[in-house]
Amino acid sequence: MRDAVVVEAVRTPIGKGKPNGSLAHVHPVELLAHTLRTLVERSGVDPALIDDVVGGTVDQVGEQAMNTTRYAVLSAGFPETVPATTVDRQCGSSQQAVHFAAQGVMSGAYDIAVACGVESMSRVPMWSNVRAGQDPFGPGVARRYPDGLIPQGISAELIAAEWSLTRERMDAFAVSSHHRAAAAWSAGLFDAEVAPLDGVARDECVRPGSTPEILAGLRSAYHDPAFAERFPQIEWNVTAGNASPINDGAAAVLITSAETAARLGLRPLARLHSFAVTGSDPLLMLTGVVPATEKVLRRAGLTMDDIDLFEVNEAFAAVVLAWQQETGADLAKVNVHGGAIALGHPLGASGTRLTTTLVHAMRERGARYALQTMCEAGGLANAMILESV
Repeated sequence: MRDAVVVEAVRTPIGKGKPNGSLAHVHPVELLAHTLRTLVERSGVDPALIDDVVGGTVDQVGEQAMNTTRYAVLSAGFPETVPATTVDRQCGSSQQAVHFAAQGVMSGAYDIAVACGVESMSRVPMWSNVRAGQDPFGPGVARRYPDGLIPQGISAELIAAEWSLTRERMDAFAVSSHHRAAAAWSAGLFDAEVAPLDGVARDECVRPGSTPEILAGLRSAYHDPAFAERFPQIEWNVTAGNASPINDGAAAVLITSAETAARLGLRPLARLHSFAVTGSDPLLMLTGVVPATEKVLRRAGLTMDDIDLFEVNEAFAAVVLAWQQETGADLAKVNVHGGAIALGHPLGASGTRLTTTLVHAMRERGARYALQTMCEAGGLANAMILESV
């Protein structure tokens, strides 16, 4: 089986997913097209050589309907012969795109592929794809879970209760995310990965002045009397400050075989080493990162001690902290340039955003192995290991 390597990785700055956000004026197809154009410009690859473009988008409706990735390919100016598809594994959609693209290269089905993702949460709000009064789950799921499924915020609260995560600890983690992101921006560590767009050059949600005292003043984001009665163990410590915001953004990763990279004179940033996906309890929902991490390490023949850097999506501070307690990871190696709490979480783009940040951080820090994992709605998780080359 052939090696698959990342030879370029770019992302937009991440804007607030609100009508006044810095990228709210940009159509989601154009957000994604911008990263695709930048990807081929920076790499020098002829886009006609790309065998497939696999993109992630979560709310595939309205301006993000009709296979958004295909129209981004066309808007980017790629030849009409370049195919594209759009996948949905919820928050891990574009990490799944990386898996699919890399596996296609490794199998010999592709020589060059792009994995990418986009979400414009200002223009296509979360849950836009489910009309009021409609049931996306169906009667079989209702019979299996007669008490009903729950929103992600309630799942985060259950995780905080199950792992005894205090408000102070979650807020401290969130503050660290902002400080790390601000420090990375100040040191120029995002310059190689960010492609400025329409005068926007920096992530909009990073708050360098964030403190535990400021976050302590925020109220619970998800308190609900019905859920409080159903789950009396919840202490209602999840707030807007220790959860990821809603955002607009896109990211793209260029993947080739090692042989193709050598033939085209491309410098690999990292080798895509191992992959895993898993399902978990759809009520706790966001804990799949734990078994996914165990599974990908087992497949790779590695241990936590072998991993130099981790990217664990900060959907909520509770998710990363529970993962850390279960795996024993050193938090000094986790999300070293800040995570989604600070940088933002444009749903369909976050998987490739994490990969983009990770491959550049590996190069900057001289890391040999890195691990990326993401929790996903419905009780799912992706994990993958990258290796320096």
